[in-house]
Amino acid sequence: MRYKKYVAGLVGLAFAASCATNPFTGKSTLALVSNSEILPSAFQQYNQFLFENKVIANTNDAKKVESVGTKIKVAAERWLNANGYTTYLKDYQWEYKLVESKEVNAWCMPGGKIVVYSGILPITKDDAGLATVLGHEVSHALCNHGQQRMSAGLIQQLGAAGVGVAVGGKSTEVQQMAMTAYGVTTELGGMMPFSRKHESEADKIGLLLMAIAGYNPEQAITFWERMAANSNGQAPPEFLSTHPSDATRIAQIRELIPQVKAEAAKFGVTFK
Repeated sequence: MRYKKYVAGLVGLAFAASCATNPFTGKSTLALVSNSEILPSAFQQYNQFLFENKVIANTNDAKKVESVGTKIKVAAERWLNANGYTTYLKDYQWEYKLVESKEVNAWCMPGGKIVVYSGILPITKDDAGLATVLGHEVSHALCNHGQQRMSAGLIQQLGAAGVGVAVGGKSTEVQQMAMTAYGVTTELGGMMPFSRKHESEADKIGLLLMAIAGYNPEQAITFWERMAANSNGQAPPEFLSTHPSDATRIAQIRELIPQVKAEAAKFGVTFK
């Protein structure tokens, strides 16, 4: 019991001493690993990925990814400047690359390094669909979600060490059962809900950014409806996924649209 209290105390102290407030969410976020450590590594991994994969350049699609991505970045800058966060992006190095792959996906590394797979373009279809995707991915970087996931992973490891200490005198079978139970519980009850929350945050902020950039946020619903149709009902149950279900996502976006349009109007952007 003493060890459990000790580990819980360490987790609590680490959490209390290593939180940062994000301007987009207004919430305190885990920051056990600094961006000064994360970003150089992320940039290096991004360059390595581009070296090992086929980057599509100088095509209309590649230019569209760059153009829409830049508009989303400018929208983020406008919002940050308007809200007094003029230096927030000083360490970011935005880059948008189209990579040949059948995978229906896009991703963003910490610091603004973004990849769009060519397999998602038939579903984005137009600039508004692409803005939905890029707004979402840019928002992951703006919210430092990568930093938070790394921090949560460190806490999960620390907790596992505590469980190991607590059952150290038990049989091998008991130790294995305890570690398995800990892993399943923290994954389903902690890490997956944590990730789903990040996805919803990125949807919300991405919706705002695409609106400030001039893209009608209602088109995000159309995009996610196409994504839902593409999955053919093969997605796992929401509680077993790192992402909200398509139905949850669409419902949340639909509810956010009036608020997003009102916020975009402050930047002189209106929609019929």
